[in-house]
Amino acid sequence: MAEAFVKTFKRDYVYLNDLPDAATVMARLPEWVEDYNRSHPHKGLKMKSPWEYRAELASNE
Repeated sequence: MAEAFVKTFKRDYVYLNDLPDAATVMARLPEWVEDYNRSHPHKGLKMKSPWEYRAELASNE
């Protein structure tokens, strides 16, 4: 699972951005993680983001 996360994160965030140094990467990480959890579709969650999936579960309770 961790390897899949790293592969997806690199493909969808790291490789698509101009990252001249490690400081730039570290500065962007919080934004990327937020996007990954709020907006990025996940195949294992039926193409919903984790935030959307949890919201749907909560509304069904």
